[in-house]
Amino acid sequence: MSQVSIFDSETPLPDDGLARRAKTLLGFDARYARVHDQLRLLLNVGELASWNKLHHGGRLTLCDLVAEQYPLVIFHGDVGTGKTAVAECMANRLVAEARSEDSTLFKLSNRVRGSGMVGEMGTLIADAFKKVVQSAGKHRRAILVIDEGDSLAAARSQQYSHHEDKVAVNTLIQCVDDLRQYGGRIVVFLCTNRLSALDAALQRRAAIIEEFRRPSDEERRQLLSMDLAALSLNSAQIGQLVTATGPRSGQPTWTYSDIRTRLYPAALARAYPKDPLRFEHLYEIATTLRASPIMEDK
Repeated sequence: MSQVSIFDSETPLPDDGLARRAKTLLGFDARYARVHDQLRLLLNVGELASWNKLHHGGRLTLCDLVAEQYPLVIFHGDVGTGKTAVAECMANRLVAEARSEDSTLFKLSNRVRGSGMVGEMGTLIADAFKKVVQSAGKHRRAILVIDEGDSLAAARSQQYSHHEDKVAVNTLIQCVDDLRQYGGRIVVFLCTNRLSALDAALQRRAAIIEEFRRPSDEERRQLLSMDLAALSLNSAQIGQLVTATGPRSGQPTWTYSDIRTRLYPAALARAYPKDPLRFEHLYEIATTLRASPIMEDK
């Protein structure tokens, strides 16, 4: 397997496409504001010594403790709640605000699980981190996003955990540990549907753990109003769509992904090519499709 296939994408930052995408993520600004200070500190721990000297004469010893934190952020929550998209857009905005050119966002591929050969998964994980480190060099930044993190970092204590999986988790932990020497210039975002499935050692290392939930009625109303603005639907029609995408008949609330990747395409398919998209198309689909099942975190 070539190194190229270790990553699904390698995106130079800042990226205009990610900046535009952030504007379509409902609640992104509020979530970003909530974790911004911690993230900014995480990406600048290498400058803490100078800050300590300037403001505290170098006597604030807790700076040494903070500087030792692991550059790991965990986003967890149900499927389709936007964890990976938010991670990518947050990374992009942080780099843009820092005016740090020549940065790269890496998205790890599930192909690092390999083909089952002995030692392959651990080797591929190590290779991926090596490339990220090389990209950062001595002065640049690199951010690694790991999607479906529980598939690579499942708890080693689980009875069904194979030797290869345990080796891979050990490798991942060691790689995260090694990143501390880069003073925050390399950060890992690990996204998972099941926080409890992650190895405890990784959970302990996370500088930030942020939960993502399915959208509330008001959040779905805002999403539908934003996405369907060109249709000029009235408030009652939007309200009917909000109700239709809420919990009903024992089914859970729709996720963001359910609305954008299932409802909209199916409704468009009803209208295209002869008719304009109408409320009736959307409502018919919304009342017949079912929400994605909840991914239980046990």
